[in-house]
Amino acid sequence: MRVSDFHFDLPPELIAQKPPAERDAARMLTVDRTTGHLEDKHFLDLSDLLREGDLLVLNNSRVIPARLFARREGLRTQSNSPAPTGQIEVLLTQPLGGHLWRALVKPGRKVQVGERLVFGEDALQAEVLEAGEFGERTLRFNSGPDFFATLERIGHMPLPPYIHRADAPEDRSRYQTVFSDLQQKGSAAAPTAGLHFTPDILNKIQSKGVQVAQITLHVGLGTFQPLRVEELSEIHLHEEPYTLPAPTAEAINRAKTEGRRVVAVGTTTVRTLEHCASQNPGQPLAPHSGTTSIFLSPGYEFKVVDALLTNFHLPQSTLLMLVSAFAGREHVLAAYRHAVESRYRFFSYGDCMFLS
Repeated sequence: MRVSDFHFDLPPELIAQKPPAERDAARMLTVDRTTGHLEDKHFLDLSDLLREGDLLVLNNSRVIPARLFARREGLRTQSNSPAPTGQIEVLLTQPLGGHLWRALVKPGRKVQVGERLVFGEDALQAEVLEAGEFGERTLRFNSGPDFFATLERIGHMPLPPYIHRADAPEDRSRYQTVFSDLQQKGSAAAPTAGLHFTPDILNKIQSKGVQVAQITLHVGLGTFQPLRVEELSEIHLHEEPYTLPAPTAEAINRAKTEGRRVVAVGTTTVRTLEHCASQNPGQPLAPHSGTTSIFLSPGYEFKVVDALLTNFHLPQSTLLMLVSAFAGREHVLAAYRHAVESRYRFFSYGDCMFLS
């Protein structure tokens, strides 16, 4: 299959630029992945669609203020000539351990290996260790004050490039799920299907007899890098770190044994669960941490996930391909055409779909 097989036309005015007034106010399009039948509903109807005994799995990764602005101190090379000045934009995309981070740097062509970047009022500095393609860099930050506390002070929320405005104070809370874990900081983008939930909705779901469990996958570079190939067979995603906790592994194993549905909230949760299942095919899931670059496309047989809540995704994106793998390309593209005709709001701050 080709990337162009996953194109759809989207009027720009349907791309949501701000969150809805209330978290749970989104519309929700339901899709029967067997028949393709569609129904227009609202996110508040989700508890009615879930069944007693379902296992709802959330991604509790916390978005960090990963968008930074730096100035160039100079090169740490044999040359003593001064480096050109100018503002540099840095998007942290993946923690690599210690003080190392993978990042996207703009304008990347100007930032060389050995150069030092200075952020804020000199409180944070980073040396460029490696250069990759398309502006990717590996940075080593100086030790000193608490890194994440410094990010909270000088960083900006990493709103996607299709949101054509600067981040606002409300994005600090609204571009963050209510169940994000303060101990699980590391995402460069929100797991957006989770943005619709409120504590009241979660309580209502659990009071119905739905079990709730969590995984962690830190959303990284793959969210931001456009595809530069045409054949799906040529797509290779960047690795993203994840953790499958013991209680979640146990809950999934029990649900699958008892024939109960596993409902994934978001494509990040789907990728984590299906990657874990692929490690030891046919065996129960075991708790562990690792990295995944799994790419799910039509033809893939899902081993864990039985239903999916997700937002609407970009044309020709790997996430649209994942949803098409789950419910069928024709069904999904028909659902997207219906969503456009019905004026649904698209992407991170937009409406959602429930596929079962």
